[in-house]
Amino acid sequence: MKIDWHSSSLTRTTVVDKNYKNTQNVRRFMIDECGPDFRFDRAFMAWIRNDTPKNLGDVVDEWNRRHSL
Repeated sequence: MKIDWHSSSLTRTTVVDKNYKNTQNVRRFMIDECGPDFRFDRAFMAWIRNDTPKNLGDVVDEWNRRHSL
């Protein structure tokens, strides 16, 4: 099933596929999950698109791991 990254309802189980896009819809989901300090950066975007199978829950967990103090 192809995901419309601009308008689909996103959950932690949404699979990050080869058509993944850093859209405002994804940004809203990530802010809801990670808090208002969430930001995309180049290294993180490269990790998201590294061809390793993952879902948005994995993406949330990785961002939190990178930004926990």
